[in-house]
Amino acid sequence: MLGSLNVTDSHVFTDLVDDAALLSLEHQIHLSEVAGEHSWHVDLKKPEFSFSGETPRVCTRVHLLGSAAPGPRSWLWAWANPSGFHPDAVALSTTLRDWGRRHDLALLAEPEVPFDDLPGSPSDPNVVAGQLIEAAKTLSTVFTHYTGEVGGGTRAAFLIEHPDFVLPAPEPARVMRILQQGLAELPMINHRRAVYSYAARRGLSAVFSDDRSKLTITGARLTADVEFREDGRIDGINATLGAA
Repeated sequence: MLGSLNVTDSHVFTDLVDDAALLSLEHQIHLSEVAGEHSWHVDLKKPEFSFSGETPRVCTRVHLLGSAAPGPRSWLWAWANPSGFHPDAVALSTTLRDWGRRHDLALLAEPEVPFDDLPGSPSDPNVVAGQLIEAAKTLSTVFTHYTGEVGGGTRAAFLIEHPDFVLPAPEPARVMRILQQGLAELPMINHRRAVYSYAARRGLSAVFSDDRSKLTITGARLTADVEFREDGRIDGINATLGAA
């Protein structure tokens, strides 16, 4: 029997998604720059995820999270898939399941998740996979992902690891690009939470004003004051780049 989303689930899950959003965006931009034009192949019996192209790479670790299928309109976690994948390929999804059970979060704990149980009731398998990927990134701290169609519109979602996917030290212009692009394009619920999480995970100093209406982010050659409305949405950013 499938679990249903309740109010507590909704808040916990959207917090997990917001926590990952901006750092996830930076990792995906970095992945596109590193991989360039490419083809991909995965062998979940080994397991092995490889890129072919100008610079071929075999990922040092690959984690199948699950798949989103348009027919049944549901997400199936990898640990519940009966296809006989290598235990290492589904171990991370099992860890997420156990976390979900400990915290009464049905979206992670149940083997199959109907699209309608996710925030916003998305119908696009890629959007569904994206939400669950972001929650998985926050809990696993593996922030590079790949999704691919595996037949009939079904999207498989992976977290992948390789030394080349590690982000370089934060660079001021890059940080501002991520903040501006993410706030403009990503469907985040709580901007205040998302920006703070990004800055802290990126190793930047992030200090709130007493009333939490402003977050001051500082790093090498960067000072940014991010102002928020009462509902946690972004109100404006005032940044100085190149300062000592």
